[in-house]
Amino acid sequence: MKLHGFRWPHALLVTALLLAAAVAQATDLSDQRAQFREGMELAARPGDSWKRIAMSLEEAGYPLAPYLEYTALRRRIDTVGEDEVKGFLARWPGSLPASDLRDAYLRELARRGEWARYRALWVPRPARDLQCHALAARLAAGEKLDYATDFEALWTGNAALPAACDPAIRALRAGGTLSDDLVDERIQCSAEAGNAGPAAAAAALLTGARRSAADRLVTALKDPAATLAKAGQWADEPATREAVSFAIARHARRNSAAAETAWAGLQAKFAWEPVQRNRILNALALYRSTSYSDDAMARLKALPAEADDDATREWRVRVALASGDFTATLEALDRLSPEQQKDERWRYLKARALDKLGRSAEAGPLFAELAREANFHGFLAADWIGAPYSICPLALDGERSAQDSVERQPDLVRAFEFHALGRLPEARREWDFALERLDAGQRTRAADLAWRRGWYDRAVFALSRDPATLRFYEQRFPIGMEREVRAAARTAGVDPAFAYAIIRAESAWMTDARSGADAYGLMQLLPGVGKQMAKEAGLAWSGAKGLFNPSYNIRLGTRFLGQMAGKYQGSPWLASAAYNAGGAPVGRWLAARGDLEPDFFIETIPYRETREYVARVLAFSVIYDWRLDGKVLPLSVRMPRVGQAYAASGGEGTRKAVACALAPATGDGDTTR
Repeated sequence: MKLHGFRWPHALLVTALLLAAAVAQATDLSDQRAQFREGMELAARPGDSWKRIAMSLEEAGYPLAPYLEYTALRRRIDTVGEDEVKGFLARWPGSLPASDLRDAYLRELARRGEWARYRALWVPRPARDLQCHALAARLAAGEKLDYATDFEALWTGNAALPAACDPAIRALRAGGTLSDDLVDERIQCSAEAGNAGPAAAAAALLTGARRSAADRLVTALKDPAATLAKAGQWADEPATREAVSFAIARHARRNSAAAETAWAGLQAKFAWEPVQRNRILNALALYRSTSYSDDAMARLKALPAEADDDATREWRVRVALASGDFTATLEALDRLSPEQQKDERWRYLKARALDKLGRSAEAGPLFAELAREANFHGFLAADWIGAPYSICPLALDGERSAQDSVERQPDLVRAFEFHALGRLPEARREWDFALERLDAGQRTRAADLAWRRGWYDRAVFALSRDPATLRFYEQRFPIGMEREVRAAARTAGVDPAFAYAIIRAESAWMTDARSGADAYGLMQLLPGVGKQMAKEAGLAWSGAKGLFNPSYNIRLGTRFLGQMAGKYQGSPWLASAAYNAGGAPVGRWLAARGDLEPDFFIETIPYRETREYVARVLAFSVIYDWRLDGKVLPLSVRMPRVGQAYAASGGEGTRKAVACALAPATGDGDTTR
């Protein structure tokens, strides 16, 4: 490596760093970490003062040493020399900083229009803009592009394309291979997905009548109400019918009553194609159902078979369930597709409906099969038949050489070192980069390593994606910060298992999680809520970013959870619903369907996110209860009927045993993520 006129022998450098990586976690790196922090600050500023620190860190084999040079090169990417970039890539082949530097330099070359140099440095990259720049480089060299081989993978679907793709699109349009029909297909695909942006970009490629038709469709997607207000004045033409059908379907999502009124006025005006009529009827039936309108079941029953889909079939079950009509519920369950009927939710509801209709002999085997599964509905089924909960944990074998190999993997070493420094975004990027290069067994060992080192969210995410690793409960449901969680839960008056379940469901232990709704930290608190909880608890409030402090977040979050539970006589399931959706929606649902049994009420929650959240939190509560105490408070005890007080103890002798009863048809049956 060339620093201060000195070049490291490449083999010696790599060997030194790999050896250092193998022992990095066992070494006191405090001095090197301090140097790294200082070096990164210097590398981000003009000058070469960072080089002295870089040399020192590389000599010591510090795993993050390449990031100093990367930062310096990235800072001056507009003037950096090609030899410098190539030298860095050669010294750190296959590394994330090398990959990032290549991408940055390719974008700079594209900005300059230096296409020959771009092609010389190009290797296939996942970024769409870089792929399109590579096509622009070929065009600059006088090559012709072919839609099928060069662009179809980018064009197909409804994902937005970057401006870098414009030269390729223009060339393919001029060459005739990106035809009007292909443009129309992209517009239609985007419309079906409700994605107006890509549809509008594609529409701009058309001319004449096709452009007018596409623009009308885009307007229908963006502003369905305005489209419907004008539709009565339009002539009955194919493009008009298509736009109006999408407008009604789109408007139904926001205001099903207004969409119904528009349909009543326009139904006879246009000669609808079957697909357009079915699109409208499906949307009206679906969104009348999600609001539990009086005509919901009639609309669902009136749907033509071609207009029925998985969503309307599911809502037929919920509407029947909400009305307490178990014969209709069973009929709706039998109408589900074969794939839907495999889902534990619908198998459980079928058993419950059969039992409600006095057909317990048919319900019993369904409950027994479900009771072998470690998920919300499996735990409920076990309660109905008095069976223990079936949880079948796996333990990772301690094969030393395989474990050592993972611990020495350079990308992982860098990920763990970033984590130790508290630089979590960089740590996650290195982690993700590393996992792409590991096989399934190595990924499991990496997740276990993350768990053992307290980086819980990486273990949770890595092991919860693959059905083969769902039974690693110790790693997927970590008991982190136990003293703090137990103390905070006790102060807030909630079960520790419940508090743990909320943490797991909200952030999966990602301490710096921040949602699109601006919720922060482990328990995903909104700043306003956090500030109020801090005030009530007599704690200092230092702003929203203070919620990234795990201990602070847990104290405030459990307090808020306790207040939610207090509004519903301690009921964990209602508190979970309110924690996720807010008290106002829960109040509306209770006013409309509060007489339903809790399991039925949960299934009729209109918001899919909340419906699934409540089930997930309750299942997680069972698993954490088992992890903390061995025996488990029954799930049925955690779900008192509306108006009944929750008894956290459950009374003497109510705690359940956990045993392993693998479900033969479904592996371990654990679908709890």
